[in-house]
Amino acid sequence: MRLFLAGIRKLLRRPASLITLGLLIGLLALIFLAVGATARQTPAEEGGAAALLLVTFPGAYTLIISFILGLGGLFAVIYGAAIAGSEWTWGTLKTAVARGESRSRYQLALFAAVATLIGIGLVIAFVVGVGVALVAATLAAVPTAGVSDAEAIGRLPELLGRGWLAVAEEGAIGFAIATLARSQLAGIGAGIAFYFGEQFASIFLPEIIKYMPFNAAGAVVAVEGEGFGGGGGGSVITQLEPNQALLVVIAWLIGSLVVAALFTERAEISG
Repeated sequence: MRLFLAGIRKLLRRPASLITLGLLIGLLALIFLAVGATARQTPAEEGGAAALLLVTFPGAYTLIISFILGLGGLFAVIYGAAIAGSEWTWGTLKTAVARGESRSRYQLALFAAVATLIGIGLVIAFVVGVGVALVAATLAAVPTAGVSDAEAIGRLPELLGRGWLAVAEEGAIGFAIATLARSQLAGIGAGIAFYFGEQFASIFLPEIIKYMPFNAAGAVVAVEGEGFGGGGGGSVITQLEPNQALLVVIAWLIGSLVVAALFTERAEISG
């Protein structure tokens, strides 16, 4: 608990925490406001009707989470890699080991802090997204009565919990890659390459790619129609069933942390 709380305090002071969340919220706001301002002017056959679904409640609740799982997953990879890589680049891991901390416990506590901030960021981004979607719906003259749909609101805790596990898994991928690279910049670069490489590989290996971390993360929430970005709720490849995808996500999450912890235990970090 001591290491976890110290990690939370440390991450709250990192510019990366606020910048990552700010970029995600900014892009979400731009996309939804653009949809609200232009959707009614776009003919149905050109996607106007589909675009309006993005700001039509209660379905917009799920689509906002889908957005966060898609494009937000890329930010999670970068954030996880930036935090893990900085431990090696700045020498803070070496300092912790020198004062007698367990290597693996330190790394796992640090990731627990990362996952906690990811969860907080997810909730903040979702709340802001709902507000922006309401403004966009007003611009598009779409009724907003569905925002108070009791059934949809009742499902939100489950959807947000699934979303948190998915985005945390994406952050764990970046965390593990940067740990293996022992570098912040190399970890971020390799994490981004892995993220986009998985999307391109879906063209050739659709039945395999659906088990990969980012596509599995995008499938934990069932979405009708197209999703957003890499691994979004809808895709041209076959998606896993949501509960099946959740199991795959948990496996990738645990596997990434095991790899990061084992590598840290065996790595040469003295001197």
